[in-house]
Order: sequence, then structure tokens, then C-alpha cells
Amino acid sequence: MAAFEKETHSINGVDTVVYTAGNGDPVVLLHGAGTVDGFDFAAPWTDRFRVIAPYHPGFGESGDDPCITEPHDYVMHYLELFDRLELSTLSIVGLSFGGDIAARFAVEHGHRLRKLILIAPSTMVDPAYRPLDILAVPGEELVGKLVSDFEVLKPRLPEVPDSEFVSARYREATTFARLHWEHPHDKTLARYLHRIHTPTLIVWGDQDQVVPVQQAEAWNARLPHAQVRIFPGGGHLVHLDCPDVVDVVATFLRQDGP
Repeated sequence: MAAFEKETHSINGVDTVVYTAGNGDPVVLLHGAGTVDGFDFAAPWTDRFRVIAPYHPGFGESGDDPCITEPHDYVMHYLELFDRLELSTLSIVGLSFGGDIAARFAVEHGHRLRKLILIAPSTMVDPAYRPLDILAVPGEELVGKLVSDFEVLKPRLPEVPDSEFVSARYREATTFARLHWEHPHDKTLARYLHRIHTPTLIVWGDQDQVVPVQQAEAWNARLPHAQVRIFPGGGHLVHLDCPDVVDVVATFLRQDGP
């Protein structure tokens, strides 16, 4: 497995930090509304693919961009970044909020996508199975809801959160709130998902306390070329709870056709 190397690209004046490793067809990993889970779990993919893991503006090591006020702004940001990286075709793995961004990108720019993997994507409006309002949950409570087995997340958290860690979490929460405070769920995205003809894998943990696993069917029903994998015992960060997710995604990426 190749080691990740850091790159910084200025996109419309915003420093965007990207970690890359490996060779082969490009696979972009879009993180969720927080970055504590990291991206090291994707290291096995570098044996066959060039893995590209950017931090969204306002998250992780990337700079802030107060001009980003709604999720589609991230689609445009990544369109610019992918052009800068000369990614004419690519696959995208989107986690939670990153899955939302990935789906939006696929609706508009599906001709550039080889494969699409959505891991517990957020913002689908499903009145019967509403997602957790993460902006209303105290941070110390939210962390425990991210995984079904806290031991898999514990090594990624400081024993005693210092000011730097707390500030980073506050910054990411503030960025997410700016996008979702008034409109936490998109009421129009679902109507356009039929435009995604990219082969798609939907991944969910059946113990997800953030976005109910029942939403997987709503996504599957709207995506013409999708398949669903539900992982028993997996929480919202199912890729940490269930390491087999990494192999399943790699297998899907290697396959030809839908």
C-alpha cells in the first residue's frame, strides 16, 4: 500500500488540501460532515487505484470559504478541483454528507463518472425514516452515535480533547450548519436521481443511528443502476464498524459494467 502524500491547490482563492496515493484509475473519497474518521481505511485501494482524498473547504486542513452556503457550491468546487487535477473520468466514494455531494455531482456530471459509491448518504427526504438532526445533538452525544462499536472510533479521538481538537470540531460544525441550518433536507434532489446512469453501490450499516438504514431503499428505487449492500452490526461510519466494506467497495470498483 502506497503512502498518502499531501498536496495543496488554490481553488478560487481557497487552499484545498488533498491527500493522494497509489496509481491507476482515480478514485475520489469525499468525507462526511466531520473528519475524525480519517481516510486511512482507504489505503488498501491504493494497490489498484489512485486514491484522492480532499478536505472540503471549511473542514480538516482546507481553508474556509464563506461563499459556500449550500451543498451545490461544493459540486462546483469539486468540478474546478477535478479539472485542476486533470481527472477527465473518475470514480467517487461519498460518505454521508460526502455522499450527498457525490450524488449531486453525478446528477449533473455523470458522463465523467466510472463508478459511484454512496455510503449512508445524507439529506434524502423520507418522512417515514427521518435522519438524526445532528445540529441539535451535543457533540459528546453525537460521537457515540456514529458507530455501533465505540472501540473502532476511540483510537481516532484524543483521551482528553484539547483546544485544537475542540476548535476543529466547532469549525466543521459551523460550516455544516451554514449549509443546513435553514434547509436540513433537500426536497428536490430525489426527483433528479433518475438521471444518474453511473453504476452505483449503496452501502449502509443496519445499526445506523444517524441516517436510518431504511433510507437505502429510497435511494435504490430512484437510481437506475444501483445495488445495495447492508452490513449487519454497522453504524453510520460503517466502514469503521465493518472492515469488509473496504473490500466490497474495492471489488465493485474493479468490476466492468453495471
